[in-house]
Amino acid sequence: MIKIENTIVSNFEGALRGMRNPLESWKKTDSTQIHTVDSNGHVTVTIELGPDDLQLAKKLSKAGSSHRKYLRQIFVCVDITAPAYWWKEFDTYKIGTVANSTSTMHKIHTKELNDLSNGLFCVENLDDETLRIFQNYMDYLENLRKQYLETQDKAIWERIIKLLPSNYMYMRTVTLNYENLITMYYQRRNHKLSEWHVFCKWIEDEIPYSKDLILVEE
Repeated sequence: MIKIENTIVSNFEGALRGMRNPLESWKKTDSTQIHTVDSNGHVTVTIELGPDDLQLAKKLSKAGSSHRKYLRQIFVCVDITAPAYWWKEFDTYKIGTVANSTSTMHKIHTKELNDLSNGLFCVENLDDETLRIFQNYMDYLENLRKQYLETQDKAIWERIIKLLPSNYMYMRTVTLNYENLITMYYQRRNHKLSEWHVFCKWIEDEIPYSKDLILVEE
């Protein structure tokens, strides 16, 4: 289970300007900014790549990482809610990424741990027997949580943290760039975890010009 929300893409204009620095071809820039105002007065700025900019951007993207440095200057900020076992794999991508996470340290004792309907744990595709065993386990953790709330005993809190299963859902606000997305897409698109397939589909469907600039290594 994975949720990907609030995608914001920025600095296309700056990246395209830098893309043209080597040949000082700034006069050939033909992209335009589009400003959209919603009912609340919030302004969204998107960019429409002109034919010349798009042609050069695609050429550099296909030429390899040493030629497409401009992609590292197109930034993506997004909220991702996913289980801990998925975040362990995401955390292998350290260069050019930043993430602020929800905190078990401050909040784990404030939520009912045995209510499997509240989205706190990923229980997708679990058969009835596995779900029954997991429910019993979470009932035990919920009893520990209640004991901690009554006693404020740090030893009990530590037990909860150490026994927390890897399908616990964390939300992180993540910042990365288009070059990161190329690496993630081609390393994870055939992964066994279904969360990576959803992530790669998000790149394909929601990231502007993904088919021209990111899906370039076929």
